[in-house]
Amino acid sequence: MHLLIPAAGSGKRMGSSQNKLLLNVLGQPLLSWTVKAALASQSIEWIGILGQPYDFPAFEALLAPLHSPKPVQLITGGETRQQSVFNGMQALPQQAKFVLIHDGARCLATPDLFDRCTEALQHCQGLIAAMPVKDTIKIVNADGWITDTPDRQNLWGAQTPQGFDVALLKACHEKGKQEGWEVTDDAALLEKCGQSVKIVPGEDTNLKITTPVDLAIAEFILGQRLAKSA
Repeated sequence: MHLLIPAAGSGKRMGSSQNKLLLNVLGQPLLSWTVKAALASQSIEWIGILGQPYDFPAFEALLAPLHSPKPVQLITGGETRQQSVFNGMQALPQQAKFVLIHDGARCLATPDLFDRCTEALQHCQGLIAAMPVKDTIKIVNADGWITDTPDRQNLWGAQTPQGFDVALLKACHEKGKQEGWEVTDDAALLEKCGQSVKIVPGEDTNLKITTPVDLAIAEFILGQRLAKSA
């Protein structure tokens, strides 16, 4: 399986002046934990990291001590996640038939989740890891008034990895580029193109690190994992 890791974002919501994936979690850059989980996956055979060139020296520095037995390629990303993934799709090895896309900020995903998504992708054209929503969700208008309360049983919180047939995702990205669609995940492109996307159960701990509180939670969870493995 080929894996793309979008890592071209900033640290604005984290209150940082640098890429948040370079912030330390238990003494290692956040991105290191994401890459280590991918390296420990039995199914991942190639990794592409999508970033901005000015971050590449830092990425190379964090990759060096990991001594990856798998090819890891740095790929220039775009101004948005969608543009970065588009660039990454063009850089995939020619033999790539399927691809997983996993946000660099989700450093708590386990190798098992990558492997389960890989297995499920053998039986569908597109999938996302997701978890049932626990909170009651309110739809609110621009004036702050509730307009609807959707049935929670039908609501899932999207995570990554998201996995796709490479040819299909490339076609959907091209269509999105032509139509000027702006989406926040790749599954939305398939949905807009009328393609079906399957849910694979994700993980409660598979958080996207966005704020300082998320960083503290990640440190706690990773600390517990390290203690159990010691």
